[in-house]
Amino acid sequence: MIDPGQLKTRLVIQHPIETPDGQGGVVRTWTTFATVWAQVTPLAARRDVQADADGATQDYRIVLRSNLSLTLQHRFSDGARIYRIVAIRERDDRRFIEIDADVRIS
Repeated sequence: MIDPGQLKTRLVIQHPIETPDGQGGVVRTWTTFATVWAQVTPLAARRDVQADADGATQDYRIVLRSNLSLTLQHRFSDGARIYRIVAIRERDDRRFIEIDADVRIS
């Protein structure tokens, strides 16, 4: 069981809005879904290449109250840092959810 006092990082949850671009594709924008308090714990980091650009990916575990319905399409933001959701699972007590997320570092 987690101590609610450990939820000390304020995160903005965003969800995508896709609109047609007129050429058969879509333009994705992000809008605020909710603002929550969370526990953010850094885990492993690894070097990788995306679109021919060197960088790294930092993994995180995010814990927050389970009063929201989240999917893998949502994301978190903390200022300029964007957390991409990789996996969502309930904790044993079902009052909190645990999220695996990653951040791309260029």
